[in-house]
Amino acid sequence: MSYKVKALIRFREQIKKLDPKSKKIVYNKIQLIKENPFRYKKIYSKNVSRVFRVRLEIQSKEMRLIYAVIEPNVILVCLLDRKNDYKDLEKYLGKLKKKR
Repeated sequence: MSYKVKALIRFREQIKKLDPKSKKIVYNKIQLIKENPFRYKKIYSKNVSRVFRVRLEIQSKEMRLIYAVIEPNVILVCLLDRKNDYKDLEKYLGKLKKKR
């Protein structure tokens, strides 16, 4: 099955702020997600059942690319800074639920 990748506005804004090297890292991960969106670790969410995260190191920071699989789409939600311990995750996923 082929998945269509879509990005939330928050994700697009975060990507615009990155340097070219970091954008390439994120782009390569998105290509891997397109091939198999279930390859990365699943995380728990109250709002969405199939949410996953990809570990990244961008500009010497531990980051997580958060995405949700809502067939036939893969929705790129946000880039989370690891030091915040996923505190803002439910807020971002709540926006995803409203969009559906």
